[in-house]
Amino acid sequence: MPFFRDVVGQDEAKRLLLGCAHDGKMPHALLFAGKLGTGKLPLALALSRYLLCQHPDPEDACGKCPACKMMDRLAHPDLHFVFPIVKRKGGKDTVCDEYLSQWREMLERNAYVTLQQWMEKIDAGNQQPQIYVRESDEIQRKLSLKSSQGGYKVMLVWLPEKMNVECANKLLKLLEEPPAKTVFLLVSEQPEQLLATIVSRTQRINLHPLEDADIVRFLQERCGLVEEDAHDIAHRSAGSLIKALENIQLSDENKLCFELFVSLMRQAYSRDIRGLKSWSEQVAGMGRERQKNLLEYCQRMARENFVNNFHRREMVYMNAEEEHFAVRFSPFINERNIFQIMALLGEAQAHIEQNVNPKMVFFDMALKMIIEMKQR
Repeated sequence: MPFFRDVVGQDEAKRLLLGCAHDGKMPHALLFAGKLGTGKLPLALALSRYLLCQHPDPEDACGKCPACKMMDRLAHPDLHFVFPIVKRKGGKDTVCDEYLSQWREMLERNAYVTLQQWMEKIDAGNQQPQIYVRESDEIQRKLSLKSSQGGYKVMLVWLPEKMNVECANKLLKLLEEPPAKTVFLLVSEQPEQLLATIVSRTQRINLHPLEDADIVRFLQERCGLVEEDAHDIAHRSAGSLIKALENIQLSDENKLCFELFVSLMRQAYSRDIRGLKSWSEQVAGMGRERQKNLLEYCQRMARENFVNNFHRREMVYMNAEEEHFAVRFSPFINERNIFQIMALLGEAQAHIEQNVNPKMVFFDMALKMIIEMKQR
């Protein structure tokens, strides 16, 4: 459970939050927004610890009081969590408390996490993660109780954009008339998908991509990297600590995405219809979150290979294996096809999010990619 000092960078946001807490002007609802790996969830957890600490100092929680000891285990009775989940067998709406032990286990290891890591943790398979309407009743029930310690009650909602419409509308009513001494912390990667009325009732905390220097310092101090390697990884991470951690050792998931991207492009160029059909079936068998991650990866690789044509190394964010492939591949991504390729990948991602049959989505995209790969 992080302290403010454990959150990488974001000094301006830390000062703002500490100032609000010191002055007794903490908004009843905060919306943490920013790209993956900027520290939204760690910062929200650090603020939760600070608000519930019995003896906070000017810059951080004390770490010694009974409240802090409970926070070490994410077991403070006045801290409540809401996060995307999948239904258990039986078909009835599931609530987050049924997954609370797995949630705590994940955050105890590392608060810089992704939705895909969470889905793998709970064995979600092909199910779409969601915050179900029954959760809104749980939120109301928990916040109707008196604070066990006499201070704040904190409701931390991770990825509120995953709420179904009915649940979001019930949350809106709570934000309009919040219980006394209650703070809502909404941690969002896609705030544009939230109800505008929810956004309007929060104070937004925008977290910017991390500075390379902050990532370098973290990689040297926490991961033991030498300065040259730390600088190289920080540059390729585009301000995301999660990407930096993945780049230390190319994860199995990233390797798979790279291999699938290479396979798609090679088979599209050679017009290997049978190979593309096999590729589509393989990808269709992956979970939907993994499918969306693959499409995001393919979009990033298309952009990076296009930019690579301009021979501006400081603007390219690829690892060594990706750069090696780009030496010959980059010329095939050019001004004649980059927009169409990005549109194809974006359209496929939208269809997957809408639960369209993945075999149809990926095979259709792969066939259209044949045309684009000939635009050299």
